[in-house]
Amino acid sequence: MSAPHQRGRLARRRERAGWMFVAPNLAAVLVFLLFPLAVSLYLSLHSWDLFSPPRFVGSANYRRLFASDPLFLIALRNTAVFTVSTLIPTVLIGLAVAAVLNRKLAGIGIFRTIAFLPLVASTVAMAVVWRFIFTTDDGLLNIMLGWVGIDPVPWLTDPDWALVSLSIVTVWKSVPFATVILLAAMQGVPETLYEAARIDGAGALRRFWSVTLPLIRGPLSFVFVITIINSVQAFDQAYALTGSNGGPETGTYLLGIMLFQNAFGFYEVGYAAALAWVIFAILLVLTLLQLRFARRAEVEL
Repeated sequence: MSAPHQRGRLARRRERAGWMFVAPNLAAVLVFLLFPLAVSLYLSLHSWDLFSPPRFVGSANYRRLFASDPLFLIALRNTAVFTVSTLIPTVLIGLAVAAVLNRKLAGIGIFRTIAFLPLVASTVAMAVVWRFIFTTDDGLLNIMLGWVGIDPVPWLTDPDWALVSLSIVTVWKSVPFATVILLAAMQGVPETLYEAARIDGAGALRRFWSVTLPLIRGPLSFVFVITIINSVQAFDQAYALTGSNGGPETGTYLLGIMLFQNAFGFYEVGYAAALAWVIFAILLVLTLLQLRFARRAEVEL
């Protein structure tokens, strides 16, 4: 048998082996990702209550969502405010904590472990604990505020304060993840660049602004995208903290709560599927914009 023919057989055998290795993953993607996406898109064009057969309605669910459902605008506004009030503190605090932990100090490992503990805590359990902390009458936070002469704050009973409380809980949960990503990026910055900046007379803040931030722009952009996605999709902490009705006077009525309420409260599965695709479109647009800004910044850099 000629050498080229043997090499061809070996290449085909390797190709078949490769397909056999990736086949389980491809099957999992098909079954658990592509198939549910196709079904949800199909349901978004139908009216279905889980019991009777689906009835085709075309784009009626989408028209109802944008034209005649005032709760959608409330949920969209609350989600936008919640996303901004979660994103900015998460990124700033994550940067600060990562910069503090990126030091060679005695016992720094203990502080890193403490900072990362919220990352492994259950979101629902965490929200339940925070619910007791935010109790108006005898909550720990209001008791501590009373020590300095501040009147009790209606954390969970006032619409505005309820959204603030939800943002605080989400930031507390999100900061460790942002810190892990940013700390790993900071540890990859060459020490020689910091030494050169010190020789040039740059202080700590100047080194952070001129050396650290430009070199962790990619991971920072990733933290932005993930935080936005998690905020727009937020459900479990809002459900555990303020209930399934969107809190007091729809103060925490987010898109995730609206989707859950329509799907499992009103049994309007087709309408909920349409809302899910609208959420997907919003996230897609925000992610693409963020990636475009990040690439433009890298080019300018």
